Amino acid sequence: MTHLMLIALTGLVGAALATPRADSPASGATIEELRWIAGCWKMEDGGKETEEQWMKPDGETMIGMSRTSAGGETMAFEFMQIRQLETGEIVFLAQPSGQQATSFTLRSWGKKEVVFENSAHDFPQRVIYRLRKDGSLLGRIEGVRNGKSRAVEFPMRRVKCN
Repeated sequence: MTHLMLIALTGLVGAALATPRADSPASGATIEELRWIAGCWKMEDGGKETEEQWMKPDGETMIGMSRTSAGGETMAFEFMQIRQLETGEIVFLAQPSGQQATSFTLRSWGKKEVVFENSAHDFPQRVIYRLRKDGSLLGRIEGVRNGKSRAVEFPMRRVKCN
């Protein structure tokens, strides 16, 4: 094998190993790269208002919370964390409306999108955040429920934090 072919092959193998796959945890990411999620976000839909707030990364953790209300009543709430563990792995912890927390592992990330997954969870199995070109944030949960694929989107605009 020529020297140039060996270099090319080594580069291809290295790229394949460095690329996060959907079936294995993403490696090499840092929680600081998810800073774009930090801030306050709001969605209004059919008389319901959902507010979501994320603290900036600090101490290898981002803390988030969400509340959905309508007619002066809280309909749902959620406490969330994005944590970088000592192993380097990044997880999303969701605790909706007083339920026990569920952990989702970072599967892929980019400058404007992050995907967390827990294939053993009932629904959702994936939690996705995507920063859109217009500066809005799309939250999306997806997976299989009762044998059918399902997805729910939460398009939010950035708002001033109270």
